[in-house]
Amino acid sequence: MTTLVRPDVGLHASWAAALLDFGSEHVHGAGTIEVPLEVRSGTAREACAYVVAELDRRSDPTVPLDPGTVRSDYFWITDSGAEGDEARGGEVVGFIATRHDLTAFLLETGGHVGYSVRPSRRGEGHAGRALLLALDHVTDLGLERVLITCDEDNEASRRTIESAGGVLEDVRERTMRFWVGLGQGRRQR
Repeated sequence: MTTLVRPDVGLHASWAAALLDFGSEHVHGAGTIEVPLEVRSGTAREACAYVVAELDRRSDPTVPLDPGTVRSDYFWITDSGAEGDEARGGEVVGFIATRHDLTAFLLETGGHVGYSVRPSRRGEGHAGRALLLALDHVTDLGLERVLITCDEDNEASRRTIESAGGVLEDVRERTMRFWVGLGQGRRQR
């Protein structure tokens, strides 16, 4: 079963395995782009603790953010039905971020929601289920519509976004930009 859980050092081993699975591929939705390279490139428990603390800080409405940064909530996509699950939370199969606002950059290429599923777990429906859960979360934030983007050549992500109600607005610099309307009835899926 696909679930979203808040980042948790208790899932360190599964988090590390997920990151290693991505190899050199960018991990969308993990929130680590602003974490120092020496930390984000490591999978030690200390690196996980640093990342968890940073992601918690960025989601805390009482903590001032750096200029150009938007409040974001981060989740780890887990599969609680996988063999060998960690005792709490299941196996980390991906990452998803929900951004409360958009900067000029996010409006062009990043969107309100960013996500990725580890290569060895793609094609199992986790991205679609996680995206629907994330849309429920942003609905609770009071947003009326959200922007979700994907690379022009990412057919799987395009289908995932469209299945969640995404309507293509345009393509900018090889980035497809979809808007998903939120509001009444979203939870009745």
